[in-house]
Amino acid sequence: MPLLAFVVVHLLVALALPFLARRSTRAAFLTAAVPPAAALLWVLAQAGPVLAGRTISETVEWAPLIGLQFAFRLDALALLMTILVAGLGAVVLVYADSYFTRGGGDARRSAPLLLAFAGAMLGLVFSDDLITVYVFWELTTICSFLLVGQAGLSRESRRSALQALMITSLGGLVMLLGFVVLGESAGTYRISELVANPPGGTATAVAALLILVGAFTKSAQIPFHNWLPAAMVAPTPISAYLHAASMVKAGVFLVARLAPVFTGVPQWWLPAIAFGLVTMLVGGWRALHEYDLKKLLAYGTVSQLGFLMVLFGAGTHTGAMAGAAMLLAHGMFKATLFLVVGIIDHQAGTRDIRKLSGLGRRMPVLAVIATLGVASMAGLPPMLGFIGKEAAFSAFLNGGRPDLLVDAVLVLGSMLTVAYSLRMLWGAFADKPELPRTKAKTPSPEALIPTALPALAGIALGVSYPIADELASSYADVFTPVAEPYHLALWHGFNLPLLLSAVAVTGGVALHLGRVQLTAARNRLPRPLDAQRGYERIMALLERVAVGVTGRLQVGSLPTYLGIILLTMLVIPGSALVLRAGVPEQLRAYDNFLQIPLAIVVIVAAIGVLRSRRRLTAVLLVGVVGYGIGGLFIVDGGPDLALAQFLVETLTLVAFVFVLRRLPVRFTQSDTAKAWQAPKAVIAGAAGIFIALAAVIFSGARQSAPEASEAFIANAEKGAGATNVVNAIIVDFRAFDTVGEIAVLAIAATGVASLILASRHERRKRSTRVPIPVKTPAKQQEEVRE
Repeated sequence: MPLLAFVVVHLLVALALPFLARRSTRAAFLTAAVPPAAALLWVLAQAGPVLAGRTISETVEWAPLIGLQFAFRLDALALLMTILVAGLGAVVLVYADSYFTRGGGDARRSAPLLLAFAGAMLGLVFSDDLITVYVFWELTTICSFLLVGQAGLSRESRRSALQALMITSLGGLVMLLGFVVLGESAGTYRISELVANPPGGTATAVAALLILVGAFTKSAQIPFHNWLPAAMVAPTPISAYLHAASMVKAGVFLVARLAPVFTGVPQWWLPAIAFGLVTMLVGGWRALHEYDLKKLLAYGTVSQLGFLMVLFGAGTHTGAMAGAAMLLAHGMFKATLFLVVGIIDHQAGTRDIRKLSGLGRRMPVLAVIATLGVASMAGLPPMLGFIGKEAAFSAFLNGGRPDLLVDAVLVLGSMLTVAYSLRMLWGAFADKPELPRTKAKTPSPEALIPTALPALAGIALGVSYPIADELASSYADVFTPVAEPYHLALWHGFNLPLLLSAVAVTGGVALHLGRVQLTAARNRLPRPLDAQRGYERIMALLERVAVGVTGRLQVGSLPTYLGIILLTMLVIPGSALVLRAGVPEQLRAYDNFLQIPLAIVVIVAAIGVLRSRRRLTAVLLVGVVGYGIGGLFIVDGGPDLALAQFLVETLTLVAFVFVLRRLPVRFTQSDTAKAWQAPKAVIAGAAGIFIALAAVIFSGARQSAPEASEAFIANAEKGAGATNVVNAIIVDFRAFDTVGEIAVLAIAATGVASLILASRHERRKRSTRVPIPVKTPAKQQEEVRE
């Protein structure tokens, strides 16, 4: 099972890396690069059969009785994503060794966390089951939280990590609900089966909307985009990997994976296209005015993610071709540019373009590498980005949904892309006459080589476009075939997509040349909507609501807490019981005559507890109730349960007697408590009736022994030495739970004893202190005169 093995190896090596990182962070990063590199090589070795239409599938049952399993599949889309996740993961880990030159806490934490993140992303990419997708989805959320927050030493890192966690995890919960709706309505959670037989109906439309929420939060679509630029507080290698290859690609990947399932569902493709277009424009506009190079690239990533969402959400063959090409191109050029910015920050000590000047002369090799990345991001030939962008323009001219408005917005967004690409290149490397030359050290080959590899891959895949075309076509074949399928190429002749590409480049250059006037105009514009301010206000509102609810519910009253629990039980399961349950047909009043007097004793004792005024009397009557229930256990043939009940009641009585020594003899009741006595009686009575009915109905709902029960019955005597299956379960399995409960009680008892001893010691210290005489004003005046 190589797919599962690669995921497990990533996670196991990540667990061992902290011990290695304590001795050598260099060894830790280089060791961490080995599993992704091995996964990449193995997957590339399988590329031939996979691109020919053969898929590699694996299934690991981990709860077969309820149908839970880890299902993995390697197909064309998984192959494409593995190139990004594993290939760029290995590159970034090697680069990180040169970036974290001084070692330290960030380096020791980053190596294992980056590798664990790569393993979680591989699990997500290989998943062929919706529940498996969710498991690895949340693992990536946790890893990104730890990577962005690092040690949590700065307030900014803690706030950014928490913001990313809140937005993506809440979106993930909504997505999980969509998975459940989709899986239950279709009768399967297997993605390949859903693609083969797409479901329909209202449930599918609801599931589509819920799943899109999760994808939008993960891939930073409007209005959830603000967490991504905030996460730029993380070290640059982490930003490069999370935002170029893995984290933010997860939502786009999910849309690409499920697009064949929702091809004919407008609730899927219409929001994906609409929100994607708005995200592309907003992200590009924000990037055009940033001065921090990492922030500029971050908003550029937001814009490109919106672009990808449009392409994959369209659900057409040509859109899928363009989406696959742009997904691969974006990972390559964005990884290069993030690593370039990391070198600039590391060598020059700043990322502010208002302080950088002349780096192109001091670092010519780095400037060339950055130019290759910028050329692909701007969509210039012969880069892979140009091929993907031309395919994108064609997708809405020759695809299943021709829409000139979408193409017009894509061209406008591409203009912004060209403009902020030039801004990044100019801001980082240009000579600025008004600024002094920036002093910077020459970067090492260990930093330059990993930075150059994705850029060279971008131009290599552009020149050798048949490779990219075969990879994209293998994925796009899952969509409805067209008469003349689109193919990726550098030259399609003089046509409308080429004209649109030229318009985008020309318009982008014009926007860059007018950057000063644009920024000035932008600063004068009102800003009624701000995603970050909206997030902060929502969080503040949630905090106020939480404080208000807690202040009204957590009032320090045990009856109030118990009443809330009972009301919840009556409203939720109680309503279901009333609406759907039925009385068993063979209902008997009793099975043994001895049950009648024992039941009378229990009822009379319970009423006596309510009527008693003395605490000791109430405790003794509660004990009578417990002993009476133990007697019912004996009559019903459960002497072992009766023995446990008698022991518990005896110990409880002893404990109560010790406690009652410190309490008043009689109960006291305030006027407020008396006023609430009737509602309490109603709630308690309704809860008692509900429990009684539930016990009767559930006991009558027993069916013939299912498969699990038959297995227990067959193995109880041989494996556990017991003919009573219930006893075997309680003794052999519940014992572990009991041991845990005993440990918790022991810890609590130790803590209480420590507090009591500490308070006694403090009282003794206070009683032994020598009192300081207090001087009266007359005495003070007398001392002054003396």
